Amino acid sequence: QVQLVESGGGLVQAGGSLRLSCAASGSADYFAIGWFRQGPGKEREGISCIFLRDGRTYYADSVKGRFTISQDTAKNMVYLQMNNLTPEDTAVYYCVADQSPIPPQYTLSGNGLQYNYWGRGTQVTVSS
Repeated sequence: QVQLVESGGGLVQAGGSLRLSCAASGSADYFAIGWFRQGPGKEREGISCIFLRDGRTYYADSVKGRFTISQDTAKNMVYLQMNNLTPEDTAVYYCVADQSPIPPQYTLSGNGLQYNYWGRGTQVTVSS
């Protein structure tokens, strides 16, 4: 059974850092794992994705230069290092994954329904 479990969320002051982890279990051979978030009163937003086979990474403009996605294939883990956090980053962060190839232009688009697998989410709150 495929399962994605996020961890690492919490409360941090503006300017601080957090590292989110996504543990991917099950027998799925994932093509891509990414992160979406949804803040209070906001639409769901795709923020980062990594292609597991070749390591290509993608970032939303809102996090580019501050967030870094990485993988540890031996542990079936994907991480999201978040630096210089602002109150605008407050959201529930969801790990997403899919086994099928996703065209690069669609990795972060829409509400994430191009991904078949979702975690339950982890809350990130940034205080000012």
